[in-house]
Amino acid sequence: MRHFLTPSDFSKEEWRNLLDLAERIKNDPKRYAHVADGKKIATLFYEPSTRTRLSFETAMINLGGSVIGFHSADSSSVSKGESVADTIRIIGCFADICAMRHPKEGAPMVAASVSPIPVINAGDGGHQHPSQTLTDLFTIRSLKGRLEDLTIGICGDLKYGRTVHSLIRALSEYSGIRFVLISPQALRIPSYVREETLEKNSIPYQEVEKLEDVIGDLDILYMTRIQKERFFNEEEYNRLKDSYVLDMHKMDMAKKDMLVLHPLPRVNEIAPEVDNDPRAVYFKQVQYGVYARMALIMTLLNLEEPSC
Repeated sequence: MRHFLTPSDFSKEEWRNLLDLAERIKNDPKRYAHVADGKKIATLFYEPSTRTRLSFETAMINLGGSVIGFHSADSSSVSKGESVADTIRIIGCFADICAMRHPKEGAPMVAASVSPIPVINAGDGGHQHPSQTLTDLFTIRSLKGRLEDLTIGICGDLKYGRTVHSLIRALSEYSGIRFVLISPQALRIPSYVREETLEKNSIPYQEVEKLEDVIGDLDILYMTRIQKERFFNEEEYNRLKDSYVLDMHKMDMAKKDMLVLHPLPRVNEIAPEVDNDPRAVYFKQVQYGVYARMALIMTLLNLEEPSC
């Protein structure tokens, strides 16, 4: 039994195997409609979610399995004081695998330390979100044809953005990757990401504040929202919330084959007019997330691939 808590839990070869399986699922989803017959996933979401929770649930249903769980802490025994460790022990009596989102960093790791079933970190505070990274890598590889030799711009909340931290860690395994980190001074990436991933592995990067100064250099633009729920000071949030707005004027400065990704939800950081640009692939990214999570569930449950 193994868990998926950070991108480092899988080797580069295992990441490739996951992406290859996701590609086979995308190309023939009906072939996988019964590989998880009789299996259950528990989605334990202590924080609100639309895409991630429904994506995991859809993935399991598409594999022939079923879903249990809760969509907020208030609707579970957590509201009565039950610990994460006790909750996962109970859930292990009901389900075969669990996807957990929690506002406290490290909570899925605590759960995994006592869990009788595989635990997937579906987002822990401002720390990590590895299944979103799996989605992001699958989207990039499917649409760009590669994960090497890319200039990746990441824009917005890089301090609290758990999707950003996981994505930088995973992409740093590939050759020819260069990061352009676009954020206000107050929302730059945490020092541990800079030191333990970028500088330790000699990954080229630059930190800038203006998107328009660098958008023409990018192969991928990964937009993120300024996350109100991570701020302790509403005044500071209001000062920073509209730091970046991607509109068609900025898109005109970009390469004709640049792709725009976003983990969603968006607020004001991408103008609706950009949705019709073929380079905007964030809604396609959501669909690819289902295939990626189907592959992840199959891998963690050691489910056999169906014969042709």
